[in-house]
Amino acid sequence: MNSSAIGQIEWSNGTLSIWFHDSGKYDYYGVPQSVYDAFLNSSSKGQFFNDHIRDRY
Repeated sequence: MNSSAIGQIEWSNGTLSIWFHDSGKYDYYGVPQSVYDAFLNSSSKGQFFNDHIRDRY
């Protein structure tokens, strides 16, 4: 993954798991697959996380 902040992302049954380079793994619950797909296709993973995931799930 080409991100300075995020090393890996996975999604399973509504749980989005994100591994941050500096702080490790965090799980976000109730995330629709459409949000995960958009996250994968975003040009800036950090910006997408801040705009669409942080403080929402």
